[in-house]
Amino acid sequence: MTGLGIMGGIFDPIHNGHLAAAEAAREHCKLDRVIFVPAGNPPHRLSMPAAGAEDRYLLTALAVAGNPYFSVSRVELDRPGPSYAYDTVDHFRRLYKPERVYFITGMDAVLEVESWYRASDLMSLCRFIAVTRPGYTIDELARRVSREYLPMIEVITTPGINISSTTIRERLRTGRSINYLVPDIVADYILKEGLYVN
Repeated sequence: MTGLGIMGGIFDPIHNGHLAAAEAAREHCKLDRVIFVPAGNPPHRLSMPAAGAEDRYLLTALAVAGNPYFSVSRVELDRPGPSYAYDTVDHFRRLYKPERVYFITGMDAVLEVESWYRASDLMSLCRFIAVTRPGYTIDELARRVSREYLPMIEVITTPGINISSTTIRERLRTGRSINYLVPDIVADYILKEGLYVN
């Protein structure tokens, strides 16, 4: 395998912005595969995910099923303890032995990368693809991340998709539509199971 992308996230729920970002990264970096990895126990999140691990995994699997370059892994859900990007990247490097590994995440997360577990070791295992999000700029990245790490971070701009899982949960909680924000099959499952309504 030449290029592998790992897209970590809570995916609570996964939405079209995640999928667009992964596809943009795949195309930009010529990746053979992008693996979506729902977090089991995210150490940087103050509150627990609104949906259970199995629901988040299934929603992610449904969302990526139509793209032959995408897959989903439950490696973080099945691993005990906190979900660290270092452990996940190391796992997939050993498993697939790709020439290049990219960790795909939002610009907001990359701004905090120096606080991540074994950050310098993680940077030696992969490059980061920081996907732009409204309210975050490349200038802010240069201000908040050390110079030694900046060469390992590549910023890509996705089509103008301003969607967040928080917004989707709020819309569901207040009885509003999530059509066109998530894949139809994801919306169907969420509504059938009554997720995020409380």
